[in-house]
Amino acid sequence: MIYNKENVTDIPRLDLLSFLFAQEDTPIHAEANDSSKVITKSQARTLTRQIAHFLRHEYGVGQDGHDEDVVATVSTGQHALACVFYGVVAAGGVYSAASPGATVGELIRQIQDGPAKIIICSADVKPLAEATATAVGLPKQNILVFESTPEIRLESIDGSVRCDFDKELAWKRITDSAELEKSRICMLYSSGTTGLPKGVLISHTNMVAEAFLPAYINRPIWQDWAAVGKPFELRTLAHLPTAHVSGVQGYFVNAFYDGGIVYWMPSFDFGAFLKYNVQYSITTFFSLPKIYLGLARHPAVTGQLKSLRIAYSGATPLNKEVYHCAKFGVDGEERTLLSQTWGASETTGAVTHMSPNRRDISGSVGALLPNMLMRLVDENDNDVPFGEPGEALIRGPLVTQGYHKNAEANANGFTKDGWYRTGDVMQFEKGGDLLYVVGRTKEIINYNGLKIAPAELEDILCEHPSVADAAVAGIKVGQTEVPRAFVALQPQTEQCQKLEDDIKNFVKLRVSEHKQLHGGIVFVETVPRLLSGKVWRKRLDEMVASC
Repeated sequence: MIYNKENVTDIPRLDLLSFLFAQEDTPIHAEANDSSKVITKSQARTLTRQIAHFLRHEYGVGQDGHDEDVVATVSTGQHALACVFYGVVAAGGVYSAASPGATVGELIRQIQDGPAKIIICSADVKPLAEATATAVGLPKQNILVFESTPEIRLESIDGSVRCDFDKELAWKRITDSAELEKSRICMLYSSGTTGLPKGVLISHTNMVAEAFLPAYINRPIWQDWAAVGKPFELRTLAHLPTAHVSGVQGYFVNAFYDGGIVYWMPSFDFGAFLKYNVQYSITTFFSLPKIYLGLARHPAVTGQLKSLRIAYSGATPLNKEVYHCAKFGVDGEERTLLSQTWGASETTGAVTHMSPNRRDISGSVGALLPNMLMRLVDENDNDVPFGEPGEALIRGPLVTQGYHKNAEANANGFTKDGWYRTGDVMQFEKGGDLLYVVGRTKEIINYNGLKIAPAELEDILCEHPSVADAAVAGIKVGQTEVPRAFVALQPQTEQCQKLEDDIKNFVKLRVSEHKQLHGGIVFVETVPRLLSGKVWRKRLDEMVASC
């Protein structure tokens, strides 16, 4: 069965930059610690063309054809960073987003995989960029330091090359559907929970669709809100890494298209995050479940989120405690829309969406976006009956054309007829359009033929007042598997047999017999997680092996 076939709309046939830029001076990016440092759309357009001219004429980016020259950027948050992304695309390059938290070895692998001809970094990660460039043989003039404040600067690490921001290069306007779909403007590296990260190729079509489709749903509702005296003005806070799809798409593209302003933090800081929510009356953001749980539980959080009207989450399940937290409310009059979304780097972000006028606290990840098709299949790729769980296969304009230089990953990641294998077990609500994540196919625990999703148990464990974080894995017992929990406790909580028994009983009361923690509980200082918030399964497997 193919779901969502009738839910279709026309997506603009335009390259990303032509789609985004219009003749207006709306503020779109600002420094959170100094909002006078602000960039408008018209200023961003000029900066985009100036950076594109510099990259083309100093380094030949795009000179021999578009979508070939890779430019790696490794930076903490800064308000002009989006213009580097726009500039790379305008020059005809491929923007390769790298994490400022990467090790030298990890960054070396990404630079070599491109291969990147330039590294652009923020000043605070200059040693990381320089060590990486030395290891891969890039000359110092190919390491560029980008700074947004006190003034915008872009120059090589040895001072031999500098952008004077005095000449401009217009980007190529593209309207041909085939060219837009086959383009490669951005490379996002998958989180690699079980293996090495893979370069996900993102096109103009992917990024335009990811901005346009949620807006197609949201904007009519925002107009309705305005008509009854509750206008929605988009103000968000950039606090997540810009190497991930939520940063690149969310901060560089979606907020821009929706006419909102992004206030930039260098990195996540809990106290500063609260302060800026108040200072700028933040109305919306996408964040990680662990941040939401921290906001719900921390005693310092009182009325700082009263301006928040729409809040999205992803990567891992949102704790049920968050849905019922009174801290997420608009001036005490109405509930903030708290919604999980579902997607991946391979789908340019969210594939599902919750309409702003809809409230759900059941744990759904929303409904499929228009133009996105889904099948739910068993282990033999046969469609499962409606309402039954199955692996989600996806097709549509949000899906990547494939992995960079990785034929094996492409063969494993797509069916022969072009469906992307998400690896997620999903199911629809009975008689409705809302979707639920059951678990990952590779993580499902097989207990005497019965399936156990670690995510379900992890969600329950995190509801226990003494548990700060948890991960569950299957361990071999005889000819079957049983779940074992790795639990990090709340500060000042002492681990003991009584507490272990209490946590086991807490789970026991909430699940059937075969899902109970027959593999026991292991107390750990921290649960291994990636920057995206997902459990780092490779490290968890190592922990299982060492027990």
